[in-house]
Amino acid sequence: MTDGIKDNLVLFPKTLDYYQIQLTKMLETERYGDAKALLDFLLQCHGEAERHHTEWQALLGWLVAAFPEAANPSEYGVFGMEDEEQDEEDLIKRRVVERFESDSEYIPQLLASLYNGDDPEQQLLILGQLMHISHPDIELSIKQWLARMEYIPPVQFRALQALKKQGAAGPIALWRDGESITVDARDTPLSFEEFPQGIHHVLDRVRQTAEVSDPTLSYFAEEMWKECVEIAYGTSIYKGMMEDDDGSSDLWGAALHQLLMEKLHGKHSDEWIREQYGITGELRFRYEQALRWLRQYSVEPRPTHT
Repeated sequence: MTDGIKDNLVLFPKTLDYYQIQLTKMLETERYGDAKALLDFLLQCHGEAERHHTEWQALLGWLVAAFPEAANPSEYGVFGMEDEEQDEEDLIKRRVVERFESDSEYIPQLLASLYNGDDPEQQLLILGQLMHISHPDIELSIKQWLARMEYIPPVQFRALQALKKQGAAGPIALWRDGESITVDARDTPLSFEEFPQGIHHVLDRVRQTAEVSDPTLSYFAEEMWKECVEIAYGTSIYKGMMEDDDGSSDLWGAALHQLLMEKLHGKHSDEWIREQYGITGELRFRYEQALRWLRQYSVEPRPTHT
């Protein structure tokens, strides 16, 4: 790729979302060399990508310092491959268990990094590793860490998943919007399939509506909805999302569909969507509340509070 082409790189929203997902997968599977290469590439992109440059630069700096031996692949194509069949979850688990069995300081070091770090990406990476190990120090440490301050919702959800994997039971306290809320780690889904049927019916509703008008929207709907239900988990909003009735799936499906039309196509009129989902009467007010919430939580992750 020539310097002239690099200078003109612009990522469209769909492409940017794809690379963000790939970056997360690389970090979770400890493919740090690939992650460095992807970050190098993303930092040369303009348009929507420029809003993320500071975040990417900080993450790249951490990877270079923490994993200097992880070499960058020579070409960007390595992270664009979609036919990779290796089970990523098994790969993560195997590497973490091998490290745990060979290094007695591995768990103390992970927990110390969790307590002393403030980068959400690093926190997610550490919690993801802790999910694959059973150790007596993990449960109490994560509970105390969660209770001491507010973290962004995706980090909190991953921590609850790690606690469930440790067999934690009883109330878990965490902070959300400056208030203390309590959840039971035993109820936390470890995969999207474990969420209540009401959550899945929303996606089914969007797929059904988008099937003819915009088939590609279903993929982005699934990714966005997964993120949103994890963010909402444990709150009153989540209770509304999981209601298993036609009205709830209609209003949340319509709100999700409208949000994606705004993000992917820049379309802000929702008349067609309200008609397709039957959003009238009482549902109109609830739909507008749901759409307002989705817009709020889909802009950018909120910073960690200290």
